[in-house]
Amino acid sequence: MSELGEGLRRAMRHWVTGVSIVSSRFDGISHGMTVNSLASVSLEPPIVLVSLQHATRTYRLVTQSHIAGITILAENQSELSDRFAGKIPEHEDRFAGVKTFTWETGAPLISGGLAFLDCRVRTEFPMEQSTLFLMDVVASRPAENDPPLVYFNRIYHRLCP
Repeated sequence: MSELGEGLRRAMRHWVTGVSIVSSRFDGISHGMTVNSLASVSLEPPIVLVSLQHATRTYRLVTQSHIAGITILAENQSELSDRFAGKIPEHEDRFAGVKTFTWETGAPLISGGLAFLDCRVRTEFPMEQSTLFLMDVVASRPAENDPPLVYFNRIYHRLCP
């Protein structure tokens, strides 16, 4: 990684974010990965953006299926965040033992999440090592009023009420 890239990585550790899992399914295979590169772009029409690294199985499934499920994690789901961030390697089944459900697209969503977005890829913007996806939200739902899982400087944190 370049010196500028490493500097950006260190700087972005100080950007407080929520944590989500982006998942997809294609040809009977499901996979997902933890991301914090998620943002709302438009409410009418409802569009979100997410960035996925090319070297991941999730990226390959999203580009093949053109669908993604996004589960925004609740405070008590840090173990799931770690699992989908690489504690379970790319080639293994990260969904083993995890309760999921699907909506319109068939992309897996993780039960117990704070909120859920069912999406179809609208546009892809390829870069050197990742692709930025604009996604149409075809269904969404918040869950209970649980606190979110928050990430800051490589550590999970709690929001004070």
